[in-house]
Amino acid sequence: MATSTSSDSGPESEAASRKPVVELDSATVRFCGDSGDGMQLAGSQLTSTSALVGNDVATFPDFPAEIRAPRGTKAGVSGFQVHFASTDIFTPGDQVDALVAMNPAALATNLGDLVPGGVLVVNTDSFDEKDLKKAGYDRNPVEDGSLDGYKMFTAEMTKLTRKAVDGLGLSVKEADRCKNFFAMGLVFWLYDRPLDPTQRYIDAKFGKRPAVAEANHRALKAGYHYGETTEALPSQYMVPKARLEPGTYRNVMGNTALAWGLIAAAKLSGCELFYGSYPITPASDILHELSKHKNFGVRTFQAEDEIAAVSSAIGASFAGAMGVTASSGPGIALKGEAIGLAVMTELPMLIINVQRGGPSTGLPTKTEQADLMQAIFGRNGECPLPILAASSPADCFDVAQEAWRIAVKFMVPVFVLTDGYIANGSEPWRVPDPQSLAKIEVRHPQARDNGEPFLPYERDDNFSRPWAIPGTPGLMHRIGGLEKQNGTGNVSYDPDNHQQMVELRQQKVSNVANDIPLQEVEGPSSGKLLVLSWGGTYGACRTAVQTVQKTNPSVAHAHLRYMNPFPRNLGELLKAYERVLIPELNMGQLDLLIRAKYLIEPERLNKVRGKPFTVGELVHKIEQIL
Repeated sequence: MATSTSSDSGPESEAASRKPVVELDSATVRFCGDSGDGMQLAGSQLTSTSALVGNDVATFPDFPAEIRAPRGTKAGVSGFQVHFASTDIFTPGDQVDALVAMNPAALATNLGDLVPGGVLVVNTDSFDEKDLKKAGYDRNPVEDGSLDGYKMFTAEMTKLTRKAVDGLGLSVKEADRCKNFFAMGLVFWLYDRPLDPTQRYIDAKFGKRPAVAEANHRALKAGYHYGETTEALPSQYMVPKARLEPGTYRNVMGNTALAWGLIAAAKLSGCELFYGSYPITPASDILHELSKHKNFGVRTFQAEDEIAAVSSAIGASFAGAMGVTASSGPGIALKGEAIGLAVMTELPMLIINVQRGGPSTGLPTKTEQADLMQAIFGRNGECPLPILAASSPADCFDVAQEAWRIAVKFMVPVFVLTDGYIANGSEPWRVPDPQSLAKIEVRHPQARDNGEPFLPYERDDNFSRPWAIPGTPGLMHRIGGLEKQNGTGNVSYDPDNHQQMVELRQQKVSNVANDIPLQEVEGPSSGKLLVLSWGGTYGACRTAVQTVQKTNPSVAHAHLRYMNPFPRNLGELLKAYERVLIPELNMGQLDLLIRAKYLIEPERLNKVRGKPFTVGELVHKIEQIL
């Protein structure tokens, strides 16, 4: 819904009333260009600014898979999509209301997502014969009438940016790097965004290079004023503040929220945080973020390979620290044997898998959730462990703490699953009161001198063994990969003991079901259809179900956080609906587990295109089933 109003809220209020302002409930904007065009920065600044003015925000960055793809080709296109709204939103938007295309390849790969009649901003300086050919165009689409169905606005961004920064002594290459700020300024004018936050960013980022800082300031203002004065854009758009729960908010990406959640879990449990990792897309930013926080006692170790990374985390856990390692699917495969060692030694630690497209190197910068089976079964022998999955960027903060609580209570390594969509996406996060965060109880047996033998595999009511710190007087013990005798921890090849230990380790994981919440449902407790989702599909599934519920209230949504074991009421819940739909960004992994455990036959919706579900796809499938 849109209404025309007047406004003088822009950064240049004396001129902001020259054009009418159309009020919108929400808007979705995508910047796209070559990987060197600064589209991620443009998108992140629009995101931060929109959050600061009070909108609810969701984002979807899209990176090229090749590190140095040829410039101007489709393989090198980088994009950043921002959805900001005056209401609660859970996705970065299905289609784009405004598309900024910095070159022909960006236009060719992204135009299909622009709504009919949407705003199309094109940098015509890059639409020369050479770049058009790289993008697969025989004719210039800006001139042949093929874009007449959009509100197209052309600008010579490169030339205008060079003019704006003239006289600052920059090289042509340095000047051209500022054109993303020109594009930012233009979009900021279009959606009535203030420039102040981005100007502060420029000062902080480029303050040591005054000429570069001044150039970016000029380019930003030039883009803003160009939108204000050109006749091609007859109006602005304005999205009012969202009615969010009162509190202090900051925009947060999934990997950042996960890192902060790990730090919080360490503090809440009184443990030192040790993070052993080997860089891999899209998990590397967890290492980058944690390495900034030595002031909280965080120790990070960039190992020589994945095996060394996970082994170092096991060693840290053996020494009484909070051992954490992270990777994506290929790296998790390399960690498999050592994860089995952590299960055998029954040490608490966290293994994080930021899933991406596979197999092998696959689609390293694209999202997928196809590692669920790997997390459950991807080790030799009977090797069970609990698995949790985050549902959104902000949820990563809470999932990290819950995973560590389970790990120390049940003395077991725990898997945490996110994906590229969650890791690189962002949303407003309500900063919690530290006093509201639940303490995580950690017990280490005390020194003893009574002469009684210490039993390192003696178990409590949860079947958890004691977490004894090496070097504690009277608590000498051995651990390792060979099977242990229950109680004493001595190496044992006895068949009956092995049977017992396998069953104990499985029962310990099964006991987690008694320590986690019952599965909740959004919607009726019984009805025609239940949409069952997990991981990063949460936002699209919730929005789709809410859409359908307006005309068919017998549809409900349940989103799983606990993937192993499942919540203890899940089987009963599933049978309360005539049909169950499981949408997954894989070929049906949760579907297979649900069929095997609960003997039902769900409907499936599977997608492995490296992109998340759109709400429209889900609504269509739900209505088709109904």
